[in-house]
Order: sequence, then structure tokens, then C-alpha cells
Amino acid sequence: MSEQPMTGSEIAIRALVDQGVDVIFGYPGGAVLPIYDALFKQNSVRHILVREEGGAVHMAEGYARSTGKVGVVLVTSGPGATNIVTGLTDAFMDSIPLVCLTGQVPTHLIGNDAFQEADTTGITRPCTKHNYLVKKIEDLERVMHEAFYVARSGRPGPVLVDLPKDILMALHTYSGQAIKVQHKRYQPRLDADPDAIDRAVDLIANARRPLFYCGGGVINSGPKASELLRRLVQMTGYPITLTLMGLGAYPASDRQFLGMVGMHGTYESNLAMHGCDVLINVGARFDDRVTGRLAAFSPNSKRIHVDIDSSSINKNVPVEVPLVGDATHVLEALIARWKAKKLSPDRKAIAAWWTQIDQWRARDCLRYAGSDSIIKPQYAIQRLYEHVKDRDVYITTEVGQHQMWAAQFFKFEEPNRWMTSGGLGTMGYGLPAAIGVQIAHPKALVIDIAGEASILMNIQEMSTAIQHRLPVKVFIINNQWMGMVRQWQELLHGGRYSESYTAALPDFVKLAEAFGGVGLRATKPGDVDGVIAEMIAVDKPVIADIQVDQTENCFPMIPSGAAHNEMLLGPDDEAKRPISEEGMVLV
Repeated sequence: MSEQPMTGSEIAIRALVDQGVDVIFGYPGGAVLPIYDALFKQNSVRHILVREEGGAVHMAEGYARSTGKVGVVLVTSGPGATNIVTGLTDAFMDSIPLVCLTGQVPTHLIGNDAFQEADTTGITRPCTKHNYLVKKIEDLERVMHEAFYVARSGRPGPVLVDLPKDILMALHTYSGQAIKVQHKRYQPRLDADPDAIDRAVDLIANARRPLFYCGGGVINSGPKASELLRRLVQMTGYPITLTLMGLGAYPASDRQFLGMVGMHGTYESNLAMHGCDVLINVGARFDDRVTGRLAAFSPNSKRIHVDIDSSSINKNVPVEVPLVGDATHVLEALIARWKAKKLSPDRKAIAAWWTQIDQWRARDCLRYAGSDSIIKPQYAIQRLYEHVKDRDVYITTEVGQHQMWAAQFFKFEEPNRWMTSGGLGTMGYGLPAAIGVQIAHPKALVIDIAGEASILMNIQEMSTAIQHRLPVKVFIINNQWMGMVRQWQELLHGGRYSESYTAALPDFVKLAEAFGGVGLRATKPGDVDGVIAEMIAVDKPVIADIQVDQTENCFPMIPSGAAHNEMLLGPDDEAKRPISEEGMVLV
């Protein structure tokens, strides 16, 4: 306990230190100058100066997603706070634990339209897990620690603490007794109901066409959850698919992995989801990009849903066996119960199911036409993977075609190595997220697989990378279009390319050099390997401009509102492959 009174700013910093925070991402302004003064007087917490507040949140997301820790953001009042709304919403939808500290005008000015005042708690209430406006210095210590508890507990998410300037300057003692605080009314359930566990293992054991469908909740639960998932999947011998946010939760090289599921998932994973009779969902939320048309979703399956957030159960898709609890705890219980009951799958039925899956796999749905004269985007990502697969590498992405190609062609063997914007689909996410990852893993290779349109949304953060000597790599799949927008316009809107072509792109090589980094360019397939090798070797921020085929589309694709058995495998696949109600190919 501190015997001497401390300012509110000093209390806030002390609380961060006691929570194990070693870095915060922020941008100063009038309302938070007292905190910046307190930061100046200490050496425990490192501050990363960003170039725009939205970038700060994405950096904290990358830091949090790659470490499992809570990311921390500090911005000022008014526009500082409103600029973080997109990042907060992104973190909220993707279940990323953040604590965002925002400055606010003095308490006596709140509601008076004071300079740089905004109703931050009102604005951010829909896009945070919880938020606070601290009006009494006596509450500050408790609120700071409670914010971390709420952010990391249950389904993780962003928590905002709004700090009026007079509170930051007021004096009070710091007790240190609130570090282990738990919210009186917020006690997330970790262990699922034992009777439900019993019903789930019986259903799993009796399945004839089972499928594990797993998502980011496995990763959020911690590395042990991924280990347990692998053990359960291999005990049963059943196939598994992962969502975009779940990539890395199960090794991509394992034969039982069918690839990503959903709108741009593999043929075999989507048809397995359509044709399965038992669907075991661990840590996924039945997102619309996975389910497709709900009325036709997995029509013959019985469903088990493991989720720590009870509000996600039966929200989009009804399930037979809900298992509310943390993925690690529930997977442990499922494995223990399976062993205790000495269960075993129907080997003959499972063998037949794998025969069907192997027929779907034989379609080689990710096959594309190569070229000796023009760089195919898939080829560029494949070559990148081959160069870095044996290194300590972390991948972030922007949003668009390049994001989906990265998900399809980059193989992740472990969790926390893939950072992308899933639920919100935020362009501009990848570069700042890569900076956050590099801060957390200074010796690792961190690469942002980007699109030329998306990278421009937060390109100013290259300056942050230069200032803090962070050798992040930006690998631009440059087709000069907003690629996914162009693809939808081609397939769904008669080729009317309304405002999807970028007619005034910068010279990315010169742009990199202008920031103080290194710029590289590949214009033909023979350039790609050399550019990748040089990009990796340079110990500075790099922008690699990979100029690819402008007409290439991302397949497979389930059109919006279609079902899993209505996939398009290529531009000529207008007559969908006919599938029976049982999910079997009709020939």
C-alpha cells in the first residue's frame, strides 16, 4: 500500500504495472497530458507512439492476439476517442482483450460541449464489452483492475475507461488490494454441465459422418486448448475444419484437417459441413460467412456447441447439446468422459465418410492456372510460405482477396501466429497489427500480407515502425483493384466496376524509402523468390510490391445467401456441382 497520496495518473500507471503491462500504444493530447507526465517519470511501461489512434488499437490487437495478454491503448478525449471506435468494434467482434484509456474533459465540464469533449461512454457502449466513466478518484484503482478482469475473462473483449482530467490530477492513496478483483456480477462459467458432457460424448461416439468445426475461441482459451483439441480429434479419427479466426488451432499439415470452412473455404470442408450428421462446434459462433443460407445449413446434422458465452448458444443456429464453458475445461471433460466410458467410433462408418471426403479432396479446389509471364497471387503467397515455413513467423493481413488467399495457402501449425480481421473485415488492420506483434516478439519475422488498396488506409504507421526500429515486412499483393469488390461486381453485378479501380496508386518502392524503409518490387514470376529472400534478409521495415494478375478471382466461393453445396469452384462453374441431401456427390 502506498502511504503517500498519488495523482490519479500515477494510480493508473501503477495499476498497469501491477497488471503486468509492459507496453501501451497511444497518442497524446490535452486531456491525457497528466498520464503522459506520469509515464515520463517511470521506466516500467514502454509507450509506442502511433500516428493515428485507430492504428493504436490495431497494434494492441496484434499484441494481444499473438501473446494472449491484454493489449492497452491510451488516447485523448474527443477525436482521440472517436478515432478508436473502428478498432474497438473490430476487437469486440473478434473477441480480443483490450483495455483502452481515454481522456475526458474535467467532470464539471461534461455535458457543456467543452473543447474536445465527446460522449465517449455513450459512443462506445455498443462496441465494447464494458465501459466506465470514472467520476470519483476513490473509484479509479478498483475500476482499473476491474477493467482488466472483464477484458480477459469469459469471452474476451475490449473495455474502455474514460478518465476526466480532474480525476487524473486528483490525489489519493493506492492500496494494491484490488489487483485480484473479480466483478461481483460477472463470473463466467468455465466448466460445462456434466450431464451435457455425457450426452455430447455419446453423440460423438455414435456419429457416422462427424465433423469438428472449431474457431477462435480455442485460441482465446490458451495453448492448452489447442493441445487438447488435437488429442480429441486424433482419438476419434474424425475430420476437422477451422474458421478464419481459428486457423492455427489445429495443425494444417495433419491429414484430418480439411482446410478452412466458409465463404472461401475448401470444397471438402464445406461439403463435409453440409453432409455431416454430427457437428461438434468448439469456440466458433456460427457466423454468416460460415453458415451461408441458414435454412440450408448442415441440414441433417445434430449439433454440439462449446462456447464460454451463453448468449452465443442458439443465437444463429439451434443446437442439440449446448456446452457452456471454457474450451480448455470442456475439452478436458470430453476427453476424460470418453476414456471413462471406453467409447470408440463406428470404424466402418467413419472409413466410408473418409472415402467420401477423399473424393471431394481429389477435386483439388485450390488449383489455379499458373503463368510464366504474370505473377499469380496464389503463387506469390505459396512462395512466401515456402521461404518462411521453417522460421519463427507471424502473419497479419489486411482485408480482401489477399486475406482469403493467405488463409487458403499459408499453413499454420500452431495458434497465435495468424492475426486478421474477421468479424468486422477492417481494411487497414494488417500493418498496425504487425507492429503490435513485432513489439511482442522482437526477434520474430512478422509479415503483413496486404492489398494495395487496404494498406493505404493506415500506411502512416510505417513511420511508427521506423521510429521504433521494428523490421515489419509488408508483402503487397498488388492488382490495382479493390479486389474483392471487383470480384463481387464481376460475379454478381454484371461486371459494372463502380469505383473499384484505384487509378492513382503511389510508387510503393519510393514510398517505403520516403519513410526510411526499404522498397522492393516484383513484376514477373522470376522476380518473386529474390524479392522474398531480400525482404527477409533486410533488418528494416520493408514494403514489397508484388504486381499480380489483375483479373484473378478468389475461389472456391459460396455466393452470399447460398448454401455450402452451392459453391463456385471457378469462373466457369455457374452450374453448381449437384449434391444430394446427404451431402454426397451426385454423378
